[in-house]
Amino acid sequence: MGLTKQYLRYEAGEVFGVVAGNKANIVILEGFGNNGRFCATGACEDVIVWDIHTGEKLATLRGEKHEVTRIARSPDKQHIAVGYNDGKICVFNLQTRERTITFSGHKSGVTALKYDDKGLRLVSGGKDTDVIVWDIVNECGLYRMKGHKGAITQVALLKKKNILISSSKDTFVKFWDLDTQHCFKTIVEHRSEVYDFVLLRDDHRLVTGSGDSELRVWDLSFPDEQDTDSTEPVKKKSKLDNTENVDSDDDDDELNLVECTKVGSLMRNGRDRLVSMATDSLETALICHGNDKTLEMFKFPNADELKKRLAKRQKKEKRKLADKQASGDTVEDASVSVEVLLSDEIHRITSVVMPTKLASVDIVNIGKSSVKIASLFNNNTFGYCTVDVDDSSKSTVNNMGIINQYSHQSDVRTISFSSDNTALLTASAESVKIWNRASLQCIRTMVCDYTLCSLFAPGDRHIILGTKSGKLQIFDIGSGSLLEDVEAHNGAVWSICMTPDRRGIISGSADKQVKFWNFELVSEDDNPSSSKQLTLQHVRTLEMDEDVLCVKCSPDQRLLAVSLLDSTIKVFFMDTLKFFLSLYGHKLPVLCMDISRDSTLLVSGSADRNIKIWGLDFGDCHKSIFAHDDSIMCTQFIGNTHLFFTGGKDKKIKQWDADNFEHIITLDGHHAEIWCLCVSSTGNVLATGSHDKSLRLWEKTHEPLILQEEREMEREKEFEEEIGEGDTVVPGETSTEAGLAGKKSIETVKAAERIMEALELLKEEKYKWSIYKLECQQSKLKKPEPEPNPLMVAFNAKTPEQYVLIILKKVKSSELEQALLVLPFRYVIDLLKLLDHFITNGWDVELCCRCLFFLLRVHHGQVTQSKELLPVIDKLRKVTLEKVTEMRDRIGFNIAGLEYLQRDIEQSEEAVFFMDATQKFKEKKKKRKKKDILTIKT
Repeated sequence: MGLTKQYLRYEAGEVFGVVAGNKANIVILEGFGNNGRFCATGACEDVIVWDIHTGEKLATLRGEKHEVTRIARSPDKQHIAVGYNDGKICVFNLQTRERTITFSGHKSGVTALKYDDKGLRLVSGGKDTDVIVWDIVNECGLYRMKGHKGAITQVALLKKKNILISSSKDTFVKFWDLDTQHCFKTIVEHRSEVYDFVLLRDDHRLVTGSGDSELRVWDLSFPDEQDTDSTEPVKKKSKLDNTENVDSDDDDDELNLVECTKVGSLMRNGRDRLVSMATDSLETALICHGNDKTLEMFKFPNADELKKRLAKRQKKEKRKLADKQASGDTVEDASVSVEVLLSDEIHRITSVVMPTKLASVDIVNIGKSSVKIASLFNNNTFGYCTVDVDDSSKSTVNNMGIINQYSHQSDVRTISFSSDNTALLTASAESVKIWNRASLQCIRTMVCDYTLCSLFAPGDRHIILGTKSGKLQIFDIGSGSLLEDVEAHNGAVWSICMTPDRRGIISGSADKQVKFWNFELVSEDDNPSSSKQLTLQHVRTLEMDEDVLCVKCSPDQRLLAVSLLDSTIKVFFMDTLKFFLSLYGHKLPVLCMDISRDSTLLVSGSADRNIKIWGLDFGDCHKSIFAHDDSIMCTQFIGNTHLFFTGGKDKKIKQWDADNFEHIITLDGHHAEIWCLCVSSTGNVLATGSHDKSLRLWEKTHEPLILQEEREMEREKEFEEEIGEGDTVVPGETSTEAGLAGKKSIETVKAAERIMEALELLKEEKYKWSIYKLECQQSKLKKPEPEPNPLMVAFNAKTPEQYVLIILKKVKSSELEQALLVLPFRYVIDLLKLLDHFITNGWDVELCCRCLFFLLRVHHGQVTQSKELLPVIDKLRKVTLEKVTEMRDRIGFNIAGLEYLQRDIEQSEEAVFFMDATQKFKEKKKKRKKKDILTIKT
């Protein structure tokens, strides 16, 4: 079948204008040899690493399509984990800037993400209410925890116990035993959503924050942990002593791994809900904030400060006791005992007022008592400051640095190209910026009113803005100054357009007027000899019956189209302003429209989600198309063609053919409503602006676009989404607290298909060789060996068994279990027999054992009932134990050899390895700190 029409594809170009999206948190990176200098922020689908000192981008970690929702730094300071809105988690190497691991398990956005103390495991929580533990080393999921009924807000793994703590919007804080994957304790005191928590004092203290102003403080004790510094045994808490705010799921006290006791509360100054909390690694300070501008700081005094405070209080109590005795009052107990109060251990030091509302904070130590705080704001900027914890006199920060030169702080409502397409204009509620299109560098920023529409004046030396206050503002790009503020209308100026002769502009406003303006060059009254400046001269006015939403002039200077609030489009003659046509048919107001270069077609986009293509000769509607799932905000023709783009609140940009009434392509990339778009005069570049604060360029390529192939790709995409949304059902399993970590996706289905193809190839090769041997026996002549399958040759596999093992090894570790789960049972039988062969020969014993144990757990009932598999399983039971024991002994021998070499080097060089020396110093410091606290309490 021949091609009837061929189009050229537009592909996503650069993304700019985003500094820090408020959907993700901000993270200070402690790597690169300088604490507090670098931080990472989410910018739509990317993560940007910033150098705070210079305010420049250090690196950009590229994502795919979905927005970043959570960032976590690794303890090794070389990696960060990034959670996305589709539930995927990617681990990036900060040195190479490459993605090393991808996990797919959540059915919706990731809302909580944290590493364990050693960086070997990663815990994630999502909007799907599940908590998943991932193995970083093996690159696979361990288990999924089910029990919360709201979105997960925070997760944490204890350092010395195999226990996980999670909080959720269902008002609960749960404790999970990872050995049994069981929730054994739930804190139920909170009356509103729990938004965050932090662990202090080597995991012996928990601070939780919820929807009120109270920060609840809990002491965590472990019954099986014997205190070596105390002579008294640890007392077990009986069920009768349990407070009513902590609910234990276990019926036996011996199974209660953690005892949780509330010790008090800290009251925040803010009355709204808590947003986030953070503490530094040395537990110098605790910072928290709500939805306002105030950042509150609490201090943890060290042992010396506690001693001084208690000695001062004890001295005061002794003075009171002496005064009572002097006055003749009877005192029963003359001894003075002073207890450590919560206010002594955690007390408020200051409240820092930030420039605008906070979205996230992070903190890191940079000195003995100094901390650096990075603050993510709601307006596409972030700031940083240094605070002295010992100085509590300052309630505001004077050294606040803000990174905002690369972005608009509010939504970009209008975008325009210069006549030569080398510059780009974007304007928002607070500023207008001029960008170099080639380098995407902001070359000029000017303060303006809330702008709704804009354009370059002829010559590209001036810009004209239409504002919400009814003004027309003229700026000189060279000097960056406001030349004139014209009081043009009494309502918002919704649209301005250039006249075809480029001698003036036409403005339409909510005051029901369309005004015509001519360009004039006038000299200043004070200095007549100076260069003349551009100004606007009002020529005439067209009165309308309704608010004007959009105005467009036909390129042949014959017609003027005006869209009104009554959902109609009025067409007038330009020269006489006499009424020509009324275009009606939209059910809601027309928000945007454009006229083709040959002045024959008008396309209109409305809030009723339809586009209509009109003929300007007779005003007939050629076609009405249901184009978007929400209001259509912008549309524009590509020059000298009848192709046009539309953008809407459904986050999509679509290209259409006005002659054939066909949808050509959908450009997905924005994560929120699209407010404006602009096509370059050559039609090679499309620029768009969105509510997600990003500005995007879409570039025309030379790749042909076939409509049938495009529709097929869209159907495949819908199929992939349906697969990802489906729940995975494990045979023999019920809905329990624990489940499989991964989820079914198109990648796991393809991996299962490759395994099945490999098993089929194995059968074919065996059959081919059996026929060959039979023919050789019958003829008693040696015939040429059959040619191996081309796939075996491609993968350099000598035998079909090796080919199956290669295919198994090529399946991603994080997708292996889900791929095996998809296999039909008849393929499972063949695979189990092959695993016996692999393990017996010692081929990839670890991978084969993982596949074997998973298949036995999933298909236990069918395997035990199969007489064919019983001898295989019986053989595997012995062989597996032997091979795993052999591998474990080899690893143990290697570790012992390395330790011997370490000791030999230390003895010969009389030096201690730096890492070991640092670890010993930290342990010694912890013991000294613990001893000081015990001395204070006794």
